[in-house]
Amino acid sequence: MPQLPVPVLTIGLLLMSNLFMTFAWYGHLKFKAAPLIVVILVSWGIAFFEYVLQVPANRIGHGHFSAAQLKTIQEVITLTVFAGFSVLYLGEPIRWNHAVGFVLIAAGAWFIFARFGGE
Repeated sequence: MPQLPVPVLTIGLLLMSNLFMTFAWYGHLKFKAAPLIVVILVSWGIAFFEYVLQVPANRIGHGHFSAAQLKTIQEVITLTVFAGFSVLYLGEPIRWNHAVGFVLIAAGAWFIFARFGGE
């Protein structure tokens, strides 16, 4: 069986973990009538699968990526997944100021990966 390159495997696992995380953290917002304890327990159950994917992603990716780069990848994926979730699941539009903020965060991510001078 061919082995996936470390960046592909790492980013794929982080993407899948973020889908679980986003539903665990924000999916309940459509069910405001549900008792809080139920929401917490269901969210914990969903978050378990986030960790099952997140921990191996970081372990596999570390060495190829620095810890700072892994965290940056995670945050960019989180924003991307959340933007889609917000629009498609919650029905909340992404406004211009949200888009500007996301672009500024992406610019910060560029600096994390950029190579300057004598590095």
